[in-house]
Amino acid sequence: MRAYIGLIHKDDTSDFGVSFPDLPGCISAGRTLDEAEAMAAEALALHLAGLEEDGTACPEPSSRAAITALADHRDAVTVVVPAPHPAPPVIARPSSPTP
Repeated sequence: MRAYIGLIHKDDTSDFGVSFPDLPGCISAGRTLDEAEAMAAEALALHLAGLEEDGTACPEPSSRAAITALADHRDAVTVVVPAPHPAPPVIARPSSPTP
């Protein structure tokens, strides 16, 4: 089963926010961590359905290691969110050139 990494952020004066680095614009929030995770699953399902409806293939999910290696993501809590079944087709990421 395909899954995407969600990043959970929290400021002192905010709810828990969730974003998906592989899916710009796919965001959600919740008052608790559990609620944020549940809302993230719903946001992911709706976002992927929208891509499919538009005829756009989904990006291949990045690994947790690749996402957390980026400086902007190091302070976030990661959560693995399974893609709904059936999930739209995936477009592969281009491989990086070897030095």
